[in-house]
Amino acid sequence: MATLSIQERKRLRQIGHALNPVVMLGGSGLTENVVEEILRALNDHELIKVKIAGEDREERAAIIAEIASTTGAEIVQTIGKIALLYKKAAKQNAKLSNLVRFAHAAK
Repeated sequence: MATLSIQERKRLRQIGHALNPVVMLGGSGLTENVVEEILRALNDHELIKVKIAGEDREERAAIIAEIASTTGAEIVQTIGKIALLYKKAAKQNAKLSNLVRFAHAAK
């Protein structure tokens, strides 16, 4: 998987700033259903925020890394309990993709 350039990462962070988390992980951790929901959200929106509950910073980082490796998503940024994830959709949906909807904000 190609890593994002500094410019791409910056643009994705600008777009991600306006987003709310679409998936929230509770105490049960990363289940198959949660992975499916994250994959669905990534496929629809391409750029999503995921909120991970829990106070242990290392545990949250491990969960975020596991999400990225399981879904094939790129970690754009993590701030506290929020991770910004990006995965290019095979077929971009202009109505749902955050990249299309917020393209004007990054210019």
